[in-house]
Amino acid sequence: MQFSTFALAALAGLASAQQTPTGKVHVIKVAVNNSLTYEPNDIQAVPGDMVQFQFFGGNHTATQSTFDQPCQPISQNTNVTGFHSGFIPAAASEAMGMRAVYSIMINNTNPLWIYCAQGRHCEMGMAMVINKPAANASRTLTAYKELAKGATTELPTGGATGGTPGSTDPNAPADAGTPGAADPVDAGAGMLAAPTSILLAAAGFAALLL
Repeated sequence: MQFSTFALAALAGLASAQQTPTGKVHVIKVAVNNSLTYEPNDIQAVPGDMVQFQFFGGNHTATQSTFDQPCQPISQNTNVTGFHSGFIPAAASEAMGMRAVYSIMINNTNPLWIYCAQGRHCEMGMAMVINKPAANASRTLTAYKELAKGATTELPTGGATGGTPGSTDPNAPADAGTPGAADPVDAGAGMLAAPTSILLAAAGFAALLL
């Protein structure tokens, strides 16, 4: 019994360490005044930070790509799953007095190139970057948008992946509070990845000891 209690305590500590973010919340406003923009569109974030996309209008996405293949899901050109919010119609949440959000956790400082997969929005410049590479001055958001002009927007196969959809009070302070836990996603995408399989296995092992 003492051992099982210890195992459960260790499990709880592991889950807390892996799934509870402690950093800053970076709020990205999507399509303010029905514009094809992310505001701000160039930010720096550190491991443990949350990036929360707040959808103000239209029906847009936040979808990860590579720099070299703009407007295409990163999973199409690499072995990284990446993230894709799916289409988020802002009006549906607004009708309930809420604002639709989609949140990702930052796991490292790798660059994250993001585009809207709606129609030709990416080709028209609806893109942003998190942690643009300091070591390569040619890889800027301006350069990405130039490449995007000649690209063809593509959607990831399947639905939304990575991150956490939700809603928030539109009257709440923009970056108040500590971020809540988001779904674990592919660590290669630069976001927080928790070893869910290890946690489940540990939970089963601890249960056998009770």
